Amino acid sequence: MNKPKLGIKLAFITGLRRVVLDEISQYPNLYIIKEKREPLYGDFMYFNFVEDFTKFASLRSVLRAYIITQNPRYNPHYISNHKSILSGIIAMILKDQDTKFKTFKIFCAGADSPTIRSIAEYIKNTHKLIEAEEADLKIHIIKTEKTWEVGAKITPRPLSFRDYRTKHMSGTMNPTIAYAMNSLCDLEHTTSYLNIFSGSATLLIEAGQCYPNLKQLIGFDNNKKVISLAYRNIKQAGLIRKIQLKEKDIFDELDLGKFDVITSNLPFGMSISKNEDLEKLYRCFIKYCQKTLSPNGRLAVYTSKHEMLKKIILESQFKIVKILELKFLTSVNAYLRPKIFLCKFKKQEHEKQITEKK
Repeated sequence: MNKPKLGIKLAFITGLRRVVLDEISQYPNLYIIKEKREPLYGDFMYFNFVEDFTKFASLRSVLRAYIITQNPRYNPHYISNHKSILSGIIAMILKDQDTKFKTFKIFCAGADSPTIRSIAEYIKNTHKLIEAEEADLKIHIIKTEKTWEVGAKITPRPLSFRDYRTKHMSGTMNPTIAYAMNSLCDLEHTTSYLNIFSGSATLLIEAGQCYPNLKQLIGFDNNKKVISLAYRNIKQAGLIRKIQLKEKDIFDELDLGKFDVITSNLPFGMSISKNEDLEKLYRCFIKYCQKTLSPNGRLAVYTSKHEMLKKIILESQFKIVKILELKFLTSVNAYLRPKIFLCKFKKQEHEKQITEKK
């Protein structure tokens, strides 16, 4: 039997392809073998295998990372007769991090069949793992369009899971999206950052962890309970001395100074009050950003009510310089199709603000 050819598979939210490519460009020995979109599971990139695969665990724009091998022969029956193919992948993942993996689960059609049960028993006996529904090591044997794929996830939790999350909050932004938003804002060359409707502080924490040059990180929200929970996340992230949160309402007369970057996960859907006028809220938000953003600053906004927001932006002093159209499946198996807008001041408004500043 020939030695299986291994590869790396990365899963990410549809629409973040360019962000993922920019992040993995730090690894020059990687090259893409193919890309694939699966309707139920999102987008995937396949790469050549590298021995130091644990570095993928630090990627912030990616949902999940796997070691995989593909071959038309690698159906469950074949793997049950050649268990070393799967065992080799498992051994690599467990090496030097076996304390992180105590349980496993096999994802495969016919998971209760004698064939799959024999593979499971082999894993129990060989790798001393316990089979469990909520498992650390997730193994799959799946049929793709043209071939079979055998693989396992390299981390016990998704890469999008962040250790600073102390409690689940409704409407919380996926950290990979927060990372993507921040990556569009040229934060390497800025010092001040404002997050409006700061919620769980995900955008602020991602900015604080990735861009140590930021001197001023401020967020505000009008919900005292949410702010309290956000402070727990901030403390867990080790940024309690760097990030400030304020209890403020966007409709109040706020004067927090000028900021190089403003970001916001705008309220929509279940995250707004029943009788709240969303258009009024969005118009107030854009008006406040016009007053608060520095002349050469960047505004990054995320919402599912993008048609309404786009109309308001186009009527404002801002111009849209980039739009990312996202698509992903929520925890209740419904598709969400939000957008990220990156904005700057229109040239004439930019020049007007510089004149007024002088």
